[in-house]
Amino acid sequence: MADQIPLYPVRSAAAAAHRKRAAYYSAAGPGSGAEWPSSRYQLEDESAHLDEMPLMMSEEGFENDESDYHTLPRARTARRRRGLERFVCGGWKLLCTSCCDWLVNICQRKRELKARTVWLGCPEKCEEKHPRNSIKNQKYNIFTFIPGVLYEQFKFFLNLYFLVVSCSQFVPALKIGYLYTYWAPLGFVLAVTIMREAIDEFRRFQRDKEVNSQLYSKLTVRESKNSIGHGISEDVRKSSGLFYCGPLAPRGSGGSQSWQKRPLHSASSCFIRTDQLDGETDWKLKVAVSCTQRLPALGDLFSISAYVYAQKPQLDIHSFEGTFTREDSDPPIHESLSIENTLWANTIVASGTVIGVVIYTGKETRSVMNTSNPKNKVGLLDLELNQLTKALFVALVALSVVMVTLQGFVGPWYRSLFRFLLLFSYIIPISLRVNLDMGKAAYGWMIMKDESIPGTVVRTSTIPEELGRLVYLLTDKTGTLTQNEMVFKRLHLGTVSYGADTMDEIQGHLRNPCPQMQSQAGGNNASSTPPRKAQSSAPKVRKSVSSRVHEAVKAIALCHNVSPVYESRAGVGGEAEYAEADQDFSDGNRTYQAASPDEVALVQWTESVGLTLVSRDLGSVQLRTPSGQIQTYCILQMFPFTSESKRMGVIVRDESTAEITFYMKGADVAMSSIVQYNDWLEEECGNMAREGLRTLVVAKRALTEEQYQDFESRYSQAKLSIHDRALKVAAVVESLERQMELLCLTGVEDRLQADVRPTLELLRNAGIKIWMLTGDKLETATCIAKSSHLVSRTQDIHIFRPVTNRGEAHLELNAFRRKHDCALVISGDSLEVCLKYYEHELAELACQCPAVVCCRCSPTQKARIAKLLQHHTGKRTCAVGDGGNDVSMIQAADCGIGIEGKEGRQASLAADFSVTQFRHIGRLLMVHGRSSYKRSAALGQFVMHRGLIISTMQAVFSSVFYFASVPLYQGFLMVGYATIYTMFPVFSLVLDQDVKPETAMLYPELYKDLTKGRSLSFKTFLVWVLISIYQGGILMYGALLLFESEFVHVLAISFTALILTELLMVALTIRTWHWLMAVAEVLSLGCYVASLAFLNEYFDVAFITTVTFVWKVSAITMVSCLPLYVLKYLKRKLSPPSYTKLTS
Repeated sequence: MADQIPLYPVRSAAAAAHRKRAAYYSAAGPGSGAEWPSSRYQLEDESAHLDEMPLMMSEEGFENDESDYHTLPRARTARRRRGLERFVCGGWKLLCTSCCDWLVNICQRKRELKARTVWLGCPEKCEEKHPRNSIKNQKYNIFTFIPGVLYEQFKFFLNLYFLVVSCSQFVPALKIGYLYTYWAPLGFVLAVTIMREAIDEFRRFQRDKEVNSQLYSKLTVRESKNSIGHGISEDVRKSSGLFYCGPLAPRGSGGSQSWQKRPLHSASSCFIRTDQLDGETDWKLKVAVSCTQRLPALGDLFSISAYVYAQKPQLDIHSFEGTFTREDSDPPIHESLSIENTLWANTIVASGTVIGVVIYTGKETRSVMNTSNPKNKVGLLDLELNQLTKALFVALVALSVVMVTLQGFVGPWYRSLFRFLLLFSYIIPISLRVNLDMGKAAYGWMIMKDESIPGTVVRTSTIPEELGRLVYLLTDKTGTLTQNEMVFKRLHLGTVSYGADTMDEIQGHLRNPCPQMQSQAGGNNASSTPPRKAQSSAPKVRKSVSSRVHEAVKAIALCHNVSPVYESRAGVGGEAEYAEADQDFSDGNRTYQAASPDEVALVQWTESVGLTLVSRDLGSVQLRTPSGQIQTYCILQMFPFTSESKRMGVIVRDESTAEITFYMKGADVAMSSIVQYNDWLEEECGNMAREGLRTLVVAKRALTEEQYQDFESRYSQAKLSIHDRALKVAAVVESLERQMELLCLTGVEDRLQADVRPTLELLRNAGIKIWMLTGDKLETATCIAKSSHLVSRTQDIHIFRPVTNRGEAHLELNAFRRKHDCALVISGDSLEVCLKYYEHELAELACQCPAVVCCRCSPTQKARIAKLLQHHTGKRTCAVGDGGNDVSMIQAADCGIGIEGKEGRQASLAADFSVTQFRHIGRLLMVHGRSSYKRSAALGQFVMHRGLIISTMQAVFSSVFYFASVPLYQGFLMVGYATIYTMFPVFSLVLDQDVKPETAMLYPELYKDLTKGRSLSFKTFLVWVLISIYQGGILMYGALLLFESEFVHVLAISFTALILTELLMVALTIRTWHWLMAVAEVLSLGCYVASLAFLNEYFDVAFITTVTFVWKVSAITMVSCLPLYVLKYLKRKLSPPSYTKLTS
């Protein structure tokens, strides 16, 4: 039926537009050729007609002829307030927001960030004032600590309510009891909170002090002396040996690990680690300013007239633009500075020594500017309890009004009203907050002590219950679902493909010298300057497979940023003794360091087939052939990989033949338009992607000396530009990227994490929808989704076609709407367009899919998707990631889980929960999340029951005694009731469990019930209210009926029966007994019995030792509890809960 319903309103214009768009889609299909551009432009010209055609999200809407696009807001929330409510609420919100912004701007005037010029060794020439070079992560100071903590506490309704109630006891006319009965619980809560905040603040102070007090070696005009620096958070540029640009390295930075490995590089470079800044654990090479390397001594840095011009402080840690100028030379030397010359704050010098100049300090450093305060996450359970608390407050006011009304409004009735509000204030128990916070701490301790998930850390102890309410799980791919361990799997040359079982054939080709290479070498030996023009104009001949293998492997071995690192010999200490002659260059002593594991995998593969990278520095690279011959190549230019270009390149000169070659490798989407025409690249890329392999296209271009010199002059000029440097440099490099010779296609496998498939299946059976958000390309993401069983092999997949404007998005969403029960795969670019115009519609459709894969996603888009799900569905979301690019998503989700992986610990440190493996998430959610939610729900409702029952007894007491506003229990009885008499048994509910952990893992469907919120709802709350009213009435009326002469006997009978009733109700609530629960019950009862001897002020000791007292208390307690036990037994027999069927 759905296929027969038109997608648009039935109008003539709409029908015509529909036919035109159908023509567009037929033209957009494969093989449309030249028809594609014209059809596309035709659609864009007619996109204005879409204003008259709404995007229909339900089939009923197709019959509505009055629909109009303008009636559908872009987000289409349809929840805007109207009329007076909108005016009042919106105006008040706008007024408050404006006032707050004005106060913030007045109190925190931000200094405008500007570019700066820093003179070398001449600080007096710097006219600008810069921030102090210190960091401060403290939330308060000595003056704002107490006010700040109190504000954070009393901005919640529950605490503010008790503050008002406690303060009212200072008014004599309103005083109804001892002050400590109100101030003691409130003071305890505040003391615990202030102590916890003080400890956290002191730890932050200690960390700041440690960082800001690190020692540096400061280079001065006279001598090098030790001085105390203001902090490691200095952003500077650096140079190993004589002059760098980067942050100054602290003395002994990096610890023992920094000096265990020594890179084979010259003194003009060093390695750093940036895992604390961007989450990447691989070493990165930093290069010195070349003109300072020619100075004979360190002291000569002060004898030259030079300065650094740097751009204004920015957030981007992956780019920098500046220039180094030396004025005392003729002509002046200008050298461009880029990211490879910089070392930011919070990075560690892994090898080498750094002499640097400070450029950015304090608040202007990259690390501080990129530090954002994550939002305070509040659990859904806390929000639900807050709503119930407000409902209790309404009941409190209503009950007080009824009492005053029945009293007849005699005398100062408003005073009686306020006294009744105070008498019934225990309806809202202050111990609720204390018990829940202590319960959360207990859950966190249980999670970290679980031996089945070792290494799990709870970093946010306020939301463990969120783990039991999740509906959407947003996960990264690389390093989260996969191991981020790359293994070379395939080499494709166009006509021949080599896999893991045919790598020996490649080794055979490399052992046999290539005939073409031999002839070139022989010719070049005779003439040291071969004719370049003849080479470029020579006719093309079909190369043999052997020569193509030689060229492909050589290109892979040269085009990378990998550096071989050798272990230092034990006994070698100091720079002078560290010579190449003393190095152990054996294969077993060599490891590789690079910015990407893909790069290392490629170089390790070339080593396995015989071509080994043995040495590399800034200007050269050495390869060892299978025969043992060393080939040396001079590195003329390096073009690093960027997310925008999606490719990297290198220009090298073979020192034996003087040939200049430009090698490049990158993603197929970037390289397909650069390489020469071929008929196999696109197909083979798709084939490898379907196998789950990460593909790279490798190409080369031979350059003449004249071509290279022309390029170098233009490239150097572009790098010196201050404005639009990146665009100018890219334009120059692109002039070389034309008609490159396609050499090969490589495939690298990223292995899945252990037990990923069963874990995803477990989560899916638990009713959790899993979305994979990755920066990888569409084909690889789709393949990993299938191989990990995120999408079953029998399930249909809808690949969202690329869209660039609203019209295309409109058509594609309508096409997707007609699909049913299929997984969605969408790219980041298309996602951005759809979120811009059809945010609500996209969310509505995507949420109906069993699985969603978003590829080519930026970190900002990942966070935006998490917020979109929260806003659109109102369900709880969880984000899982392992790298620095996942931090924003983790902080935006309701619950963030970080995995300690190869990309560093940044995601783990920013997350609410940290695990070591993805498979641990299953137990974390199914067992601990489920238990935490059900326990907190039971604990919260029981604490409210404890307050409701005593308030009911107070209401019965006041109504019997002519509506007098006199307290039933006073002083220590009220304090003891909420603490030593019932606290331990009630809190022991955090040990309760309905099913064993093994059963919860075996039947994940049990988790699905939690998302409906049935453990804590207005229905269950109403049941507890009725129980409280029944028991409170029985206890009070029973005591009034059974007492004989003294009123003090009423207090003794009712209070004792109340304590026994609460202990029995705890036992009734418990589903699985723990030995600590029994100890708590016995201990509390013993404390009460022992304290009776000291309560002469409240009880008649002679009466409570009689048999009459015992049987009256027993009778009342039996009547209050026995019916509930009977009802519970009948309910379990007639309508047992789902978990009892599994445990029986």
